Amino acid sequence: MGWLTVNNASTTSLNWGNSIFTCGKCIGLYDVQKCLPAKSCSGVAFSPRAFASRNSLKKLRRERLASERVADKTTASSENVQNDNKVELSDDSAAEKGVNIPSRGAVLQACTVTSGLIAALGILIRQASHVASVEGLPVLDCSLEVSFDFEVWHLQLIAGLVILISSSRYILLKTWPEFAESSNAANQQVLTSLQPLDFIIVAFLPGVSEELLFRGALQPLFGSNLSSAVVVALVFGVLHLGSGRKYSFAVWASLVGFVYGYAAIASSSLVVPMVSHAVNNLVGGILWQYSSDSSGEISD
Repeated sequence: MGWLTVNNASTTSLNWGNSIFTCGKCIGLYDVQKCLPAKSCSGVAFSPRAFASRNSLKKLRRERLASERVADKTTASSENVQNDNKVELSDDSAAEKGVNIPSRGAVLQACTVTSGLIAALGILIRQASHVASVEGLPVLDCSLEVSFDFEVWHLQLIAGLVILISSSRYILLKTWPEFAESSNAANQQVLTSLQPLDFIIVAFLPGVSEELLFRGALQPLFGSNLSSAVVVALVFGVLHLGSGRKYSFAVWASLVGFVYGYAAIASSSLVVPMVSHAVNNLVGGILWQYSSDSSGEISD
């Protein structure tokens, strides 16, 4: 550090604005700083220690923000790892139970193709029955027996069907272990890999297409009466076997099919069983997903 020498005979003046300071001895830079005024005429303070303190605070703040960003990234990474582990554990659990879990794309493709084929068959039967009836053949016109007409009171019927079927299924899941196991196996195979919005697709496509075939084509083809509703409901139940679903699920599907058939007869509208079936599928899928998440959180 350099020194500033000032003789006693002569004086050195430091001019700062309108203030003059004179030092008559040898002083160092530190003493010069003490001689300098704390403020200028404009009122701006100058303090090396305060300036250094502010730099230190800024540096500490930058370091703290950097450490917080690193901590946030670490937390996000750990959460992603935990989520991946949960998915892997669910897949491993399903594999241990012998349930084949198809991919999301495979499920959506199978649902779309199958529903399209079922709907096409229903439309073909309805159209063929209409042509045969017009030609004078002894065949009931399915399109006249059950139409797509909709009235306001149908909303009450739909709401009643949804409450009846969804509550009955919930009771059976709690009281009939075989049905609960069969239903869970089927839902696990179809719904495990799906995203939330996919539930709407797999609920409404089968609901609409199956009702178009069974209650909109086959049932009126055999006659719009309770006997026809029972026969078609039994066929509907048997076709729901497989994919992890046992006879208990077929019994349930037969009972539900009869309820939808009776609703179609009472309303003379295919819209009622279609909407009821689709909404019940959606409610069942959401409840299964919620129960699966709850059990996963408890097990963790």
